Order: sequence, then structure tokens, then C-alpha cells
Amino acid sequence: MLGVCMRYSKNREEAEEILQEGFLQVFRSLHSFKQAGSFEGWIRKIMVNCAIKHFRSRSKLNPVINIESVVERQCDDDDALGSLSKKELLQMVQSLSPAYRMIFNLYVFEGMKHREIAEQLGISEGTSKSNFFDAKIILQRAVTHSMKIAKQNI
Repeated sequence: MLGVCMRYSKNREEAEEILQEGFLQVFRSLHSFKQAGSFEGWIRKIMVNCAIKHFRSRSKLNPVINIESVVERQCDDDDALGSLSKKELLQMVQSLSPAYRMIFNLYVFEGMKHREIAEQLGISEGTSKSNFFDAKIILQRAVTHSMKIAKQNI
């Protein structure tokens, strides 16, 4: 569950804070577990909800990062992306602004639709779509930059 919390946080300390709150909620709600699905899935949902609650309590959506002249590029080496470690990819996701990180994770990892994300976060569906698009661009740039550095070191 720490891995789930890490995706939604900017660093390990914040992830541990979310994790602790999540497990407190698990113990408070243990009596409501219906054993209809997996226990792990139930706990995961609680962790994601705690991350959303944490996000809401910290701030409203932060200003959008200035994305100067965006140009999407295709990677030359298909296997170059595979050379990035999970840790590097996690750091890239964690480097996103809180709003971008939250929307990216909810859409990609939780499979939520933009309408659902908008309802959960109290934003418009258009804002969710826009922030998701911007997050993808930022991550694409980070991956491209990382691959360029890796190629230079070869």
C-alpha cells in the first residue's frame, strides 16, 4: 500500500502520512468489509480515498505549470523506455504538481473517467482533461530528457 500512496504524494514522508491515515481508516471500517471482493482491493480503495482527502485538505488546485511550446516527440528506441527504472518513473510522477499528479493517478491507475475525477475533486470535467493532458506532456518530456542523458552516458 505504500507504493499506492507514493504515487499520490510528492515524497516518502507524505506517502507515509497518507498510509498511516489509511490504515487508521481501515481499522475504523473493518466491520464494514463485506468480503464481496478482495481485502487488498478494499484497502487500496481506502488508501486512494485517503490520498484524495489529503490532497483536498492541503490546497485547492495549484496554478498550472507553464508549458512552453509543447511539441510531442516519438521515441527513437522503443526499448529505451524499458531502461527506466520503476524508481525513476515514480520520481517523475512525484515531480508533477499535486493537481496533475492526482488526476494522472486517478485516470491511469484507478481507471476513473474525467467525469468521476471532476466530481471527486470538485473541479470541472474540462479541468480534469486539461490537467491530464498537461501531465502527460510533462511526463513525456521527463522521459525524453532521461533517455537523452542515458544515451549520452553510453
